[in-house]
Amino acid sequence: MREPRDYDDIPGTYVFDAEQYRKGYHLNMFCMSLNKVESRDQFRKDEAAYLDRFPMTAEQRQAVLDRDWLQMLRLGGNIYYTYKIAASDGLSFQHVGAAMSGGGGMSLAEFRQMMLDGGRPIDGNRSRGEQRYG
Repeated sequence: MREPRDYDDIPGTYVFDAEQYRKGYHLNMFCMSLNKVESRDQFRKDEAAYLDRFPMTAEQRQAVLDRDWLQMLRLGGNIYYTYKIAASDGLSFQHVGAAMSGGGGMSLAEFRQMMLDGGRPIDGNRSRGEQRYG
């Protein structure tokens, strides 16, 4: 069991620390494999068969197939690695950000406007300790 971290009480925060690294190792190695054109082609041809090459958990595998970006982060994915899946799908980082925003995703236009308006509001995104006192 690891020691508590300062960031443990910030809602929706998935810090890629040593624990996340270990948990997501195989998921991230799959993502890194998508650096190669031939790997991307094989993945597009038969996603399930390609994923069989990597000893991911069933939950990690399903998150990839569902393109559940937040779940991939929860399961140890590194955002920069998991983005390689989105890039393989022809999606921008903004598409991924929109899918992970607003409690159930938001449209790309809504996400862009939120960013132009100064980003995500702080309410609900502070540490639980700050929410109690402020």
